[in-house]
Amino acid sequence: MSIKRISSGGAFEAKIGYCRAVVAGGFVHVAGTVGQGESVTDQCAHALEVIAKALTDAGSDMKNVVRVNYYLPDRSEFEPCWPLLQSAFGENPPAATMIECGLIDPKYRIEIEVTALAG
Repeated sequence: MSIKRISSGGAFEAKIGYCRAVVAGGFVHVAGTVGQGESVTDQCAHALEVIAKALTDAGSDMKNVVRVNYYLPDRSEFEPCWPLLQSAFGENPPAATMIECGLIDPKYRIEIEVTALAG
């Protein structure tokens, strides 16, 4: 089986030892992605942009996402993100899970992880 690794060039990839996405077994696995910005919606929108680019770099796209996990330190901040998620996945909704948990840095309000069909 061939494995293709996609790097975004982010500083944490080398520091922690991971890559943005891995294409293997017919799927693209995109690592948990946080976005930049002050609000949860700013961070959500940016994370979705980073994920979309990783999928494009892997030869896939957002319509091929079959699974998404959302991680938030405050579950009450999830609902403001719904319009952005509806826009990103509305026509092709994936299976989804939302988990309330601590993230790597308190400045982050949401982390998103997806699995998509390759190509």
